[in-house]
Amino acid sequence: MDLDAYVSDKRPTWERLEQLTKRRRLSGAEADELIDTYQRVATHLSVIRSTAPDASLVGYLSALLAKARTRSAGVKESSWTIVGRYFGRTFPAALYATRWWWLSVLIVSFVGMFAMTWWFLDHPSTETAFGSPAEIQRLVDNDFANYYTENAATSFALRVWTNNFWLAATCIAFGVFGFPIVMVVWSNILNVAVTASIMIRHGRADVFFGLITPHGLLEMTCLFVSAGVGLRVFWSWIAPGARTRMQSLAEQGRAAIGVALGLVVLLLITGLIEAFVTPSGLPTWARVGIGVFVWVGFFVYVFTAGRWAYNDGERGDIPDPDRGDAVPVAA
Repeated sequence: MDLDAYVSDKRPTWERLEQLTKRRRLSGAEADELIDTYQRVATHLSVIRSTAPDASLVGYLSALLAKARTRSAGVKESSWTIVGRYFGRTFPAALYATRWWWLSVLIVSFVGMFAMTWWFLDHPSTETAFGSPAEIQRLVDNDFANYYTENAATSFALRVWTNNFWLAATCIAFGVFGFPIVMVVWSNILNVAVTASIMIRHGRADVFFGLITPHGLLEMTCLFVSAGVGLRVFWSWIAPGARTRMQSLAEQGRAAIGVALGLVVLLLITGLIEAFVTPSGLPTWARVGIGVFVWVGFFVYVFTAGRWAYNDGERGDIPDPDRGDAVPVAA
């Protein structure tokens, strides 16, 4: 890392923190800015310590942070400020930091899903392994579509949300073992491939894609995100790098919990779409359009807000060896 360039880029932030620590009174906005700037400077100190330690610079920043910590005593952030920072910086930065993990899971899963659907279509006899002819016909004629309308929308949304978050939490909580993640992802893509092949073969492709696309794109992406984060936890103790296995596992575990909290909200959105949009009377193009819009919005969120926050020093407590991190981001 070019220390001089880094110092030149970050010095205005340090000077701003110094200004705030010298003020006798702080407005509410300034108090929030003091805490936010303190956390950013703490991140800068962590980066300098781990990549290009300079005794005088480390001493200056440590003293500055000590003053800011004392000055902020009694200054508390509002709940909305904390929530806003989490969804505006921490969560998208964590998604961006882990992008190669969950994007890999997403690509492999979608390719596998399409390949399995194609194979099932070429081997119609495999249907008998999943149900009798009467059961298959009932699925095609009624059961698939009725699944989205047989319960009250509110209770259905809650059930979907709970079930989806349970799957995502399983991937993250049991990520250290690796194999449970593979099983959860495999069972889900197999279920989609089997259902898709049955509906397409019986001439109901429009019903299948018209009902699954509105909520399914973001829903499956959330599952792939949780799987990618879980696999990163698994890899953290397989290849811990310079840290001990326990340190590496603890760091990635904390980061995974932070991602899980954000997935709660994303999966709530998918549950609401599945309960209120998927079975609605809107034209198919409108329902599918809503699903695609929300899905694209997720990627825009990750690769704009997430990339900006990540490059600004926010990594959602996720150490990144590619950037020279050796310790967790200071908070």
